[in-house]
Amino acid sequence: MRSPALFTHDRTAPSLPAHPADEVLPMRRMIPAALQHVASMYAGIAAPPLIIGGAIGLTAAQLTVLLAASLLVAGLATVAQTLRLWGVGAGLPVTNGVSFAVVSPVLAASVSQGKATLPLVFGATLVAGAVCFLLAPAFCRLVRFFPPVVSGSVITLVGLSLLPVAGDWARGGDPQSSGYGSPSNLALAAGTLAFILLLHRLLSGRFLQRVAILLGLIAGTAAAVPMDKVDFHHLSQAPLFALPDPFAFGAPQFEAPVIATMLVVMLVSMTESTASLIAVGSVVDRPVDDRVIAGSLRAQGLGTALGGALGAFVSCAYAQNVGLVAISRIRSRYAVTLCGAILVLMGLVPVLGSLVALVPLPVLGGAGVVFFGSITVAGIRTLAKASLATGHNGIIVSVALAFGLFPVASADFYDRLPAPITMVLGSGITAGCLVAVLLNLLLNHFGRGSEANESHIPTAQVNAFDGIDSQTHLPPGSARQPR
Repeated sequence: MRSPALFTHDRTAPSLPAHPADEVLPMRRMIPAALQHVASMYAGIAAPPLIIGGAIGLTAAQLTVLLAASLLVAGLATVAQTLRLWGVGAGLPVTNGVSFAVVSPVLAASVSQGKATLPLVFGATLVAGAVCFLLAPAFCRLVRFFPPVVSGSVITLVGLSLLPVAGDWARGGDPQSSGYGSPSNLALAAGTLAFILLLHRLLSGRFLQRVAILLGLIAGTAAAVPMDKVDFHHLSQAPLFALPDPFAFGAPQFEAPVIATMLVVMLVSMTESTASLIAVGSVVDRPVDDRVIAGSLRAQGLGTALGGALGAFVSCAYAQNVGLVAISRIRSRYAVTLCGAILVLMGLVPVLGSLVALVPLPVLGGAGVVFFGSITVAGIRTLAKASLATGHNGIIVSVALAFGLFPVASADFYDRLPAPITMVLGSGITAGCLVAVLLNLLLNHFGRGSEANESHIPTAQVNAFDGIDSQTHLPPGSARQPR
């Protein structure tokens, strides 16, 4: 018979506190955190449809349809990523949006097809999304090849690859513009950065410090108004409400060459998304495993397929938001869920999207220095877990970073190679990731290397790779055996 004392203890045992990634914040903290994420990813979502639409000669109304669809699909995919329902999503503060890798192949196809390119691209996008969803259980096993020496190299490359983007935004974003790189643009970016750093210094330990990026964007935009760098034109022309129009550019068409190209883009995006997911897992202190990777790729595949139906493009995880999580230290996935909901609303109410578009690119560039740099720091911290002073790990990191930075330093570095190879290696993140994985296998596992032994890998990461729960040391779903 159970003793009363023991029975009472069982009933009153305190529950474990929620992981910071599962914390539900009060709305006064959740809304500013979500708006920071929206502001940081808006330019990335808007750029591909605007570039593609402008190149193939779409009207302003058609461009609005492309942009609204991209915002809507990004929001739905982000909500799916954070909530993780029925095995779809990562259950982490991960955002999804249009992959910039799609721009070059679509523009190349448009040279001969013109506006007729879009039905072909959207048909190929439907196929790519389905393939991503089906490949998720197999592709997720790649996480086993990401010990700290590999994941640290990849996370560092994610940050280093994005820093030039911040520099381009700081100069104005459009090299053809007369004001590109002007002293006023650079001053606006520097002023925004200085304001954010000042807030971090003065508001240490307070919640406002965690939304310093948002406050910096607001202050920078306000400062840009008298400098005539805030464009109110789109705000006056944006429609108040717009429902999504499936296949607005015609019924999808399927041609093998376009499908093959889009599948390569999809594989590149899946690799980059896996790198971003490992990065966010490191930032929120929840190492990812096969199950998390598979769920994330399923959400990405569904988002991509939905984009093919509504007029968006291949989806991927956005690395800039990983840096925002690192710098703000707001790790709640529900703040990113709210970000996704806001993006959905912006897709349905284009006026809201125009409000976010008021933020000038130089202001985003100043803020980008902070959250892109934070990703690099997260990578360096991960590399600190690897034994770089002994064995082959130092060589692996140096060669992987070199291959990853070649296309960043020189965009045409691989242009003389066949198109499929150029598409893969032209992404610094993908190139560096492939080199790091291959060198780790060659030097550390096909020989005697410093990380061939599991004792050199943190226990939490080994458990995550093997599907072991860190608390019970049992596989997920396993029941404790009675003693």
